[in-house]
Amino acid sequence: MSIAMVGTRGVPARYGGFETAVEEIGRRLADAGHRVVVYCRTVPGSPEQPPATHLGMELVHLPAARRRSLETLSHTALSVRHLLAHRTDAAILFNAANAPLLPALRAAGIPVATHVDGLEWKRAKWGGAGRRYYRAAEALAVRWSDVLIADAQGIADYYRDAFAAPTTLLTYGAPRIEPGSHRLAELGLEPRGYHLVVARFEPENHVDLVVEGYAASAATRPLVVVGSAPYADEYTARVHALADDRVRFLGGVWDQELLDQLYANCATYLHGHSVGGTNPSLLRAIGAGAAVTAFDVDFNREVVADAGRYFRTPADVAREVEAVEAEPDRVARSGQRAQELAGGYDWDRVAAGYAELARTLAERRFPARRPSGRRGPTAADLLVARPQPVPAPPGAVLLPAPAAAPAVEDVPVARP
Repeated sequence: MSIAMVGTRGVPARYGGFETAVEEIGRRLADAGHRVVVYCRTVPGSPEQPPATHLGMELVHLPAARRRSLETLSHTALSVRHLLAHRTDAAILFNAANAPLLPALRAAGIPVATHVDGLEWKRAKWGGAGRRYYRAAEALAVRWSDVLIADAQGIADYYRDAFAAPTTLLTYGAPRIEPGSHRLAELGLEPRGYHLVVARFEPENHVDLVVEGYAASAATRPLVVVGSAPYADEYTARVHALADDRVRFLGGVWDQELLDQLYANCATYLHGHSVGGTNPSLLRAIGAGAAVTAFDVDFNREVVADAGRYFRTPADVAREVEAVEAEPDRVARSGQRAQELAGGYDWDRVAAGYAELARTLAERRFPARRPSGRRGPTAADLLVARPQPVPAPPGAVLLPAPAAAPAVEDVPVARP
């Protein structure tokens, strides 16, 4: 078969979960003899000629508008135009935000599955218009996709509850990693001698909450923070303002060997993501045998299960990092259990699932009638991420805030 993968930054994977999925799935589909076409965004000002192929995949490089609100959709629009002139047997469209372009593919008779990702409208970086757009795009994806792909059971449940829409559950893989520790000396670190965060600096990833909680703790091991964000200067300033001299900011780490060694040798990996589905960084951490302390939401519990510790507040973070340092034997057992759980997330099985899905699309073995896209209320509607405050300028006089009732997301979750 010929299979197009549309809607991401492309490969080689250097950014996020979608790109990781495209690389790991696409290379396996190509190895199995399928023709895989990946649409990639060009990098302005790059002196290097973009490659025509990567790990057996054919690459098509096209530009994108350099504005956060337009970048994804503008690139996907050019990709779809190219795909209409260079047809494939099936297309996988990543990101429900690209749903307005689905009618063009359907009109051309190219069967398409949409990977809907997480609950993008809950991200605090989007204002009211952005959130309304993403909620509308979800409904359009339900109505106009031939098949929907969910990467976590929680996402599948959401589309079932909100839209009465079926999904195909295809998670990500968690590679088993044993990278050694010889690169840690480059950063002045020792095995089990630090706590780790790897995340883009966005409010719903709770880097600020982790840093605040760690700074309030009596932890003696440093907190190493890997990550940044191109559109989050105010949030980045907030994170840095909350830190003390025990926190080390490394920025983006693109050296995979070094990053894997950071995962594999940390005392605990602190994972604050809260609105996505199955997160590749979390999967890589458990594949490396890291003991995980995760933000307490269903997506994370689905992956980490009984191997993890969980937090919701800075006080929780402070308590858990102190416990990690006091209980090395329990931490070692948690890491072993995490690596056992990683065995359930296998890229070969995931790629086989995508191959079967592509065959289903190419042979048009899917219902001709789609759900209406009419949304019903769900619990997710009560848990919208809120914009985060930014540090006050030097010399500002801070007045006490008026008392307010707690938001729903601050209320402890009752669990059986």
